[in-house]
Amino acid sequence: MSRVLRVVRQPFAAPMLARGWQRAVPVLLALGTIAVLGGLTIIWAARLTVPYPVYVSELGAQGAPTATPFAIALLCIAAGGFSIALASGHIRSSARLLNRWAPAVTLGFAAICFVVASQVTCTAACPVPIADPRSTVQDLVHTTTAVLGFAAACYAMLQVAFAGTVPRVARFSLVSCFAVAAITIVGGLLALVHVATDVGAWLELIGTTVAIAWLAIYSLTLVRVPVVAD
Repeated sequence: MSRVLRVVRQPFAAPMLARGWQRAVPVLLALGTIAVLGGLTIIWAARLTVPYPVYVSELGAQGAPTATPFAIALLCIAAGGFSIALASGHIRSSARLLNRWAPAVTLGFAAICFVVASQVTCTAACPVPIADPRSTVQDLVHTTTAVLGFAAACYAMLQVAFAGTVPRVARFSLVSCFAVAAITIVGGLLALVHVATDVGAWLELIGTTVAIAWLAIYSLTLVRVPVVAD
């Protein structure tokens, strides 16, 4: 059990794993960056076809003309997140409270959440779970996984912000963490109280864009960080 926990905490600590992944890391990072940026491009392209403000999840709602592109976009982002997570197992946070597991594990969990959100989309008009009587279990599952995915992404940013091996992206990670958290929380609250939902919709899209941009920049930064055994 202790060996399993060590692998989870430091996936590249074992020399054999470190040597094996050194060649794969650049490929994984390239594929991951292309995938997440491709997913973001699809989301923006889909959003620009809608002539009125909609929340990101509404792009994938049942019956929406943008439902298929939205699902593809989320799967691209999830696949890219998995790829970057696999390539970043050697990154550790230096802050004790953030060092329980590697940022790679957090990113992997976020990717799983987005896979679920891509397959279990919200119903028409995306009613807010519990608060809206029209909401269903499907809406609850989609919203919960989407929120958990964003929360995990923010936590990964916070972990990276205190990782000594990537000082180039540390400050950007901290700013991105607070920006994404604040923007998405405000956007979600506006949707919950049904006030200025057009503003809330744009805020959610901006928060999504910042989160994916951070992931791409983090990936590109990792290209210069060698995989070494402890």
